[in-house]
Amino acid sequence: MKRLVLAAFAMSLATLPALAALKAGDAAPQFAAQASLAGKTFNYSLNKALKKGPVVVYFYPSSFTGGCNIQAHTFAVDSDQFKALGATIIGVSLDSIGRLNDFSKDPEYCAGKFPTASDADGKIAKSYDLKVAEGPPGLKDTRGVDIGHGFAERTTFIVTPDGKIADTIGGLAPAENVGQALAAVRALTAKK
Repeated sequence: MKRLVLAAFAMSLATLPALAALKAGDAAPQFAAQASLAGKTFNYSLNKALKKGPVVVYFYPSSFTGGCNIQAHTFAVDSDQFKALGATIIGVSLDSIGRLNDFSKDPEYCAGKFPTASDADGKIAKSYDLKVAEGPPGLKDTRGVDIGHGFAERTTFIVTPDGKIADTIGGLAPAENVGQALAAVRALTAKK
């Protein structure tokens, strides 16, 4: 029953259009956060990542939940296509760095292909004008572990090297979100 509640809650966040989210042309808020890549913690800086090219900043509700698992796996599978276009990916959630270390190295999800950043207090998500909601108490993830944190709405931002948002993608199912992000990066790089 709790998995049904979690699925319903996560889907409600996933399918809502990102009406309040920052839009194309807006300045992307810069952030630095603890992140994990392949289970190893490091300090991530959006500003530093943008020096290499466009960055796909994707916010998701919680690691080890149905839609988020699909989205992470799809980004991992497609990561070479993003890389070939000169883009990097960063996942951002309200998960603790411990949960992200597990998620980022799991071959079923991130598979060590891209980092995930901890926004435990939701400040990064809020700076992008995203809705942050508290989850129901006692909610468990797909492993049966208590989630114990709030959720940011599923929204992806394509950020250009000059720090501007080129596209905002929300209101889509997880795999569609990734496909739309890849299409947006292709369109962005085709303009060069």
